[in-house]
Amino acid sequence: MKENQPYFEVNKATWNEKVKVNATSDMYDLMSFKKGKTSLMPYELNALGDVSGKRLLHLQCHFGQDTLSWSREGAKCVGVDLSDEGIALAKKLNDELQLDAEFVCCNVLDTSKYINAEFDIVFTSYGVIGWLPDLKPWGKMIAERLTSGGVFYMAEFHPIVWMFDYLDEKPTLKYGYMQDDVIYEEYEGTYANTNSKMVSKEYGWNHGLSEVVNALTEAGLHIDYLNEYDESPYNVLPDLIKTQSEMYVTKDKLYPLIFEIKATKP
Repeated sequence: MKENQPYFEVNKATWNEKVKVNATSDMYDLMSFKKGKTSLMPYELNALGDVSGKRLLHLQCHFGQDTLSWSREGAKCVGVDLSDEGIALAKKLNDELQLDAEFVCCNVLDTSKYINAEFDIVFTSYGVIGWLPDLKPWGKMIAERLTSGGVFYMAEFHPIVWMFDYLDEKPTLKYGYMQDDVIYEEYEGTYANTNSKMVSKEYGWNHGLSEVVNALTEAGLHIDYLNEYDESPYNVLPDLIKTQSEMYVTKDKLYPLIFEIKATKP
């Protein structure tokens, strides 16, 4: 992982700036969240059901909205994120809302160095694995942190989505579905506020579905299901159309936008 440390440092600096922009954005709608609105989407709520009394580890939690939403649902939560600004805001929100979540600042791949507890649920969602150069240590860490019978669940943007370069006016097919090389992008704004003047500098990696599945199964997890959907709960790609069910789709629905995977530790 040492060879990737410079990439992680750049990403951390970008995410520290993104926290400030995203926390004031309409997308994250912090005001409504503080008043009780959940930040969780139908996919993850349906998949995990009643979490009351369960121990939940949230990987790559940003500034903790989903972690705290699970806490409101009754789970005993720990959130992990690379950004110290994100973790600082998460802790502040936790105190303000009088919840009992805990937050740890570290690279997600180092989670087991900082947390040795076991959890009933490990959860992560939307825009997470693309920051990781190799999913095998990620899968191993997830298995380490799950108790026997525990569940891993992820909702994530589909690998096909990341094959496109969205920086030009029209998305162009540019990156490999199973590309090993690191991808660098630099642009103004964030996905939550495209009008922001902050400059996002990002290093990322593309991972196909087979890589995701194999990382989990090789770590000893049993895949319960893998589902793909041609709709997204977030309007973060160009020219998406809002549906009656409050989801977003491409005009022609030619490829999936997200996938979800659920796995169990025997």
